[in-house]
Amino acid sequence: THDDANYWGTGGKDKWEYCAPVGSFESNGYGLYDMAGNVWEWCSDWFGGGYYATSPLKNPTGPTTGNQRVLRGGSWNVLTFALRAANRNYDDPAFASGIIGFRCVSGSK
Repeated sequence: THDDANYWGTGGKDKWEYCAPVGSFESNGYGLYDMAGNVWEWCSDWFGGGYYATSPLKNPTGPTTGNQRVLRGGSWNVLTFALRAANRNYDDPAFASGIIGFRCVSGSK
């Protein structure tokens, strides 16, 4: 719902016309915020259309080379079908847009 993520189709009924500030929604069961909607997030993986058909089951990292990087999570300008971390999109890594961002992470201690 629009109480859980920032995505297209609110008809102007949410608080944000475009991107919402980080942490605008409750965290998920893992304590992570904003995992769906708001902006597509760049991943370090190269995109390969058929990669998952033969990839390892644990931590598939994509092809070793490529021209397009993976984007995940959907953005404020997509409908609900795209609001899943498992949903992939892709683009040229030099591409910049108001619908694409990234997530800073650190390893566990």
